[in-house]
Amino acid sequence: MDGGDEGWVGRQPLPWLLGPAFVAAVAYVDPGNVAANLTAGAQYGYLLVWVLVAANVMAVLVQYLSAKLGLVTGSSLPEVLGDRLPRGRRLAFWAQAELVAAATDLAEVIGGAIALHILFGLPLLVGGVIVGVVSMLLLAGQTYRGPRHFELVVTGLLVVITVGFVAGLFFGPVDWGEAAAGVVPRFEGAQTVLLAASMLGATVMPHAIYAHSALARDRHGHPPPRAALPQLLAATRWDVLLSLLVAGSVNIAMLLLAAGNLAGVPGTDTIEGAHEAIVSALGPAVGIAFGIGLLASGLASTSVGCYAGSAIMGGLLRVRLSVFTRRLITLIPALVIIAAGVDPTWALVLSQVLLSLGIPFALIPLVQLTSDRALMGSFVNRAVLSWAAWVVVVLIVALNLALLVLTATGAG
Repeated sequence: MDGGDEGWVGRQPLPWLLGPAFVAAVAYVDPGNVAANLTAGAQYGYLLVWVLVAANVMAVLVQYLSAKLGLVTGSSLPEVLGDRLPRGRRLAFWAQAELVAAATDLAEVIGGAIALHILFGLPLLVGGVIVGVVSMLLLAGQTYRGPRHFELVVTGLLVVITVGFVAGLFFGPVDWGEAAAGVVPRFEGAQTVLLAASMLGATVMPHAIYAHSALARDRHGHPPPRAALPQLLAATRWDVLLSLLVAGSVNIAMLLLAAGNLAGVPGTDTIEGAHEAIVSALGPAVGIAFGIGLLASGLASTSVGCYAGSAIMGGLLRVRLSVFTRRLITLIPALVIIAAGVDPTWALVLSQVLLSLGIPFALIPLVQLTSDRALMGSFVNRAVLSWAAWVVVVLIVALNLALLVLTATGAG
């Protein structure tokens, strides 16, 4: 596990070590998050700002542990599990993880298709094909030009997402006093509890956990030399903090935009309806910026989701597919659902439910493995970190179970 010095030339400047977390952070600003944040702001104003703040704090811890596992072991989370699980359990784990990856791709392809419909009036099916082809090109860059190139492209898309979703704040009023008050945890009725559970419980995405461990591994070695690990882990903490500060700010900006400008407007429970409301309230320029941000969100997040799917299959089955084959396998179900005329909003909700089912399978092994001294050596989680991680696991799993029960029973 010590690794060699190949590819490592001493201490590196901090900016050069950043990148993997910015790719993983795209999962936190995918089309599903857009819909949830706009709905929360339009229906309940600034009430649930605290939910996004709490979700981001939990995400920082989870994503750091994922990257830490990849760096210290030189293996992704699926690879470590693939080495430890017996064949039957390994295949079962792979099946649920692949279902999660497919659900992720469904939401993100649909989100990108909706963006192309908003911007250019394209049919959803045509938009879905375009999103699939462009994401394939992005993934080809990762395959043939290396992880650094992929990081730069996805980070560039994250910048576009940020500008697209934050721009509206400069054109519409925000009550900053009320926004600050929204940091205090509170509810107003059963429906706000359901929405908070949805926002909090679905924040930490399983595919982001699988992907981040693989991204860190690919970027810094299999594993990097042991002497380099302290610097890499310190840089990783900055990488995670900065990337999720950006993603969290984007999510909060969307909620503030809706709270200040879309309160009480009907139809904001769908992305297209929210876009129409934004255009009506703030003008077509802001609507175009929103559409561009949504398109960048769909393209970036579906590329990261496909990367995660490859890491899952490679780690658990030891099967390596070409990027083109993998992209087609995950794209076809999304296109079939679009072609069948399934309501896009319903499909997004279904994808979030499937993601919720997969969260415990990623979170619990992650904390167990990073707390295993035999595996992690001197880089094992300290007691305080382990306790904090288990608290986060219990909260997230409980919220997702509550969300599933409430969704199934129609409560709220």
